[in-house]
Amino acid sequence: MNLSRRELLRLGAAGVVGAAGGFLFGRELHGPSVPRAHGVDAVPNPRLTGASYGHGVAPPADLGPNALDSLLRPPPFEPGGKRVRSVELWTSEQPVEVAQNTVFPAWTYNGTVPGPVLRATVGDRLLVHFRNLGSRPHGLHFHGAHDPAQDGWEPIPPGGETTYPITAEPFGLHPYHCHTDPVSEHVNHGLYGSLIVDPPGGRPPAHEFVLVLSGFDLDGDGASEVYGWNGVGGFFERFPIKVPAGELVRVYLANMAWNDPAASFHLHAETFDLYRSGTRLAPDERTDVVTLGPSERAIIEFRLPTRGRYMFHPHQNWMAERGAMGWFAAV
Repeated sequence: MNLSRRELLRLGAAGVVGAAGGFLFGRELHGPSVPRAHGVDAVPNPRLTGASYGHGVAPPADLGPNALDSLLRPPPFEPGGKRVRSVELWTSEQPVEVAQNTVFPAWTYNGTVPGPVLRATVGDRLLVHFRNLGSRPHGLHFHGAHDPAQDGWEPIPPGGETTYPITAEPFGLHPYHCHTDPVSEHVNHGLYGSLIVDPPGGRPPAHEFVLVLSGFDLDGDGASEVYGWNGVGGFFERFPIKVPAGELVRVYLANMAWNDPAASFHLHAETFDLYRSGTRLAPDERTDVVTLGPSERAIIEFRLPTRGRYMFHPHQNWMAERGAMGWFAAV
């Protein structure tokens, strides 16, 4: 079956499913629910309703516009450096509603997918106390530079705990995630988060946001059926990220959708300064799209000069159509 983009938008996800005879954008569906995926009842429903752009994925109905603020808005920059900071991270295995009528059997850091946004200044000493409250071995591995003895690839058994003393360096954006085998299973279940490491004097004042791309394999077939920024499909389509027109915006951007070889980020109607991995203070280029492999990240900066809505999404269309499309609203 060949459908034009206009026909896809007109039909929406449910129409395409019906027309394709049980396939959603080329991937077979396995019914409206999958019982007891990985020990937790999963209730996936890829044929979601309520979105207005045609991707057919809506956020849970009970989420309000500020529901993801703890993951979207990073802690503020604190000048200094070479301080000792204590960080508490723990794992739990629990169902998480990742879209309307869609429950995912998640493995989480501190109860959320992604895990909490951490922030330090380069040179800070982090004492990361990790507890495994789950039923399987888990661990905690930070990207960046640190003593290999604190690399975190060793699994911590259920009920176990340990402390990782690491120095925050280099400055930039560094993901953290579970590195217990099979690593892809642990990451794809939600065990990942972000560490922002600021340069000594910080960066220029800006409206700062964190956007982490998630993919959710609802039926265990190795392919994600729902995608979302900061763990919820369709959230920023329903609730645009509001910024003052003309003022500097900084986005800490990471791709943690590990079921796909790459994902891109495209900003409509404007371009951005791109700082790959955030480890330089001068931009690498001015562009409107950046492609990131799994665990790759970037910092982007831009201004939206005209009041209005500016779309963002991956250029992997199936990701946008399944929940990873959103808006910045310049007000």
